[in-house]
Amino acid sequence: MTKKGLQLPEDFLWGGAIAAHQAEGYWDADGKGVSIADVLTAGSHEVPREITDGVIAGKNYPNHHGIYFYKTYKEDLAMMAEMGFKAFRTSIAWTRIFPNGDEDQPNEDGLAFYDEMFDTMLELGIEPVITLQHFEMPYHLVTEYGGWTNRKVIDFFENYTRVVFERYKDKVKYWITHNEISNQANQTEVSGLSDFLIWTNSGLKFAAGTTIEARQAAMYQAAHNELVASARAVRIGHEINPDFKIGAMLNVATMYPATTKPADQLAVQKARQQRDWFSDVHIRGAYPNELEKLFERTGWRSDVTDQDFIDLAAGKVDYLSISYYASSVIRAKDDDDSELDAATRWEALPNDQIKASDWGWAIDPQGLRYALNELNDLYPGLPIMIVENGFGAYDELIEKNGVKTVNDDYRMAYLGEHIAEVEKAVVNDGIPVIGYLSWAPIDIVSAGTGEMKKRYGYIYVDLDDFGEGTAKRYKKASFNWYQQVIASRGVDL
Repeated sequence: MTKKGLQLPEDFLWGGAIAAHQAEGYWDADGKGVSIADVLTAGSHEVPREITDGVIAGKNYPNHHGIYFYKTYKEDLAMMAEMGFKAFRTSIAWTRIFPNGDEDQPNEDGLAFYDEMFDTMLELGIEPVITLQHFEMPYHLVTEYGGWTNRKVIDFFENYTRVVFERYKDKVKYWITHNEISNQANQTEVSGLSDFLIWTNSGLKFAAGTTIEARQAAMYQAAHNELVASARAVRIGHEINPDFKIGAMLNVATMYPATTKPADQLAVQKARQQRDWFSDVHIRGAYPNELEKLFERTGWRSDVTDQDFIDLAAGKVDYLSISYYASSVIRAKDDDDSELDAATRWEALPNDQIKASDWGWAIDPQGLRYALNELNDLYPGLPIMIVENGFGAYDELIEKNGVKTVNDDYRMAYLGEHIAEVEKAVVNDGIPVIGYLSWAPIDIVSAGTGEMKKRYGYIYVDLDDFGEGTAKRYKKASFNWYQQVIASRGVDL
């Protein structure tokens, strides 16, 4: 039986989202250079992806094949249009435009590819939502310049953004500068997940034995440079086309205190401040006081100029885009005050009040409404676009009435519950959410684990973790369900 939801506005942007490096494949075709995603091996929930020194023969690099979207995008976009998509988010692979990142002139083959893709989207009535940097910076900028800790990368990014803004000024309205820039805030481990997050955000790879303090110092400097680059991109974009809508993008994870103990309440507050400052700088054009005090105490973020702060103030974003997958519970490790420069004094715990996915991610639909209200309290009236929300699961391809499909009721349940909370946030709470782009409408390589078997899509892709299979596309049960959701503007869930 279909659940009834609240109807969203007619101009609401329904759709889905992917990233170039997880889908396109053809990693070295038509002049494309090596990106930081191209040196990530396959992993799993138990085994982290390895960051190799260059591409090593014999290693499994799943991003090299993706789902071959580089050649199949017309077929795939047509299926999304059949679902009724109003918008589709993807990224421009930076290394298709500037293979090394520091060239003076762009690669015309790469530019032409995205011309054709955007034309196809527009012909199908799908609004492009385009990310400039989605874990895809040129590997050359890491080996030759040290990644985003080097201020020269700001100039390289500025050159890249100027080229694509000018090229696609009449085709793309919605832009996002950096994907999930706040991921790298978690530098509380000496290895593991922290390694992956700061590599994909900033191209930084730490030597064994690097202290947490040194990791934090590098992260704050790299993030500062990325924020300056984002602000410059906003200014340049508005000069090229004043109608551009250029947004920030953060991973949002609602945080709850483990207990009513004051130490746990303060730990949650500090854990939020550790991430919220990214949106503060994007949206308000300046660092919050607690970060400036942190830098005074520690000497971190030392390489700054007066012009940086002028750029930040002049390059405020037009909207905030977010990903939301799960919430977390925060506990102070002791009764001492938690501080931003001693983030190891708190920890995240499983939430025993809710279920989790097969990959251990908390399933918390109400947490999404909570997060939207929290963001609206921080930034009243700022448009918010949800550009990632989805359910990774093991899918079984079956044959039903002579047609191959997947009975993914679990995915429909997850997404339906989350969409219902978005509708409450819009209709009941008055929050200006302008779009919902689920992750991912078609099965792609998982960013975190490099797996294909962690599937998100409404469309099944017949490929395994090694890129083996027919690569044929099949509609899952959720395909028709999401089609109905969009057609009813969220009433039929």
